[in-house]
Amino acid sequence: MRGLRSRPGSIVFLTVPDGAIATLAREIARADAAPLSVAFVHCSGALGLGVLGALWYQHAVGSFHPLQSFPKPRPPDAFRGSLVGIDASTAVLRRRLERLARDLGAKPRSVAEAERVIYHAAAVFASNYLVALAGLAVDLLETIGWSEREAVAGLIPLMEGALAEVARLGPTRALTGPIRRGDVDTVARHMQGLAGGRAADLYRMLGQIALEIATDAGLEPAAAGRVKRALTRKVAATRRRRQG
Repeated sequence: MRGLRSRPGSIVFLTVPDGAIATLAREIARADAAPLSVAFVHCSGALGLGVLGALWYQHAVGSFHPLQSFPKPRPPDAFRGSLVGIDASTAVLRRRLERLARDLGAKPRSVAEAERVIYHAAAVFASNYLVALAGLAVDLLETIGWSEREAVAGLIPLMEGALAEVARLGPTRALTGPIRRGDVDTVARHMQGLAGGRAADLYRMLGQIALEIATDAGLEPAAAGRVKRALTRKVAATRRRRQG
């Protein structure tokens, strides 16, 4: 690396893939071209400050992770209202990163090294796996003759409505549907209709999580037991056949 153009007191953001951060940090450290007052910050959600260890000896280091989806470049307004996970090796850099987040209209939140994996896994569930579930729902509708465009147009308002209720009420009070109602007959029909495909396994797994939420929301124990049996009936039967 020939050199790093930076002004004293500036922050350099290393916006590279997670697997390249440590290598880039080592290259910058070997170049020894940045003033000591320059701070280096990565934008990974899963990695802590240790990945910048090569720079930590002489520079303040930090992390600045917007809890937002960027499938393609987006304008600064994309940060507005979002949470930004922040960590820093010095109090001065932490305050600067928090101020930057607020200047973007975002909400800074401290996420320590030991918390990064769970924090990022939660983000994956809420974002990446939400897209995966949408993809599965679209696939199911395509099996009964819908086009992808029709499926997306039909499902997105449903998803947006559910998310709006989560924002308004929280997950427990926002849950609706057959599991929340204890409608075991509908759950059983779903399981029968999906039998043999990957959707059945996912329906069963997510259904049991939804059942826990429904129970917390006040579903009667007897109804919860019937729904649980409907969700696990195939598993129990398979186990008996194997034992036999």
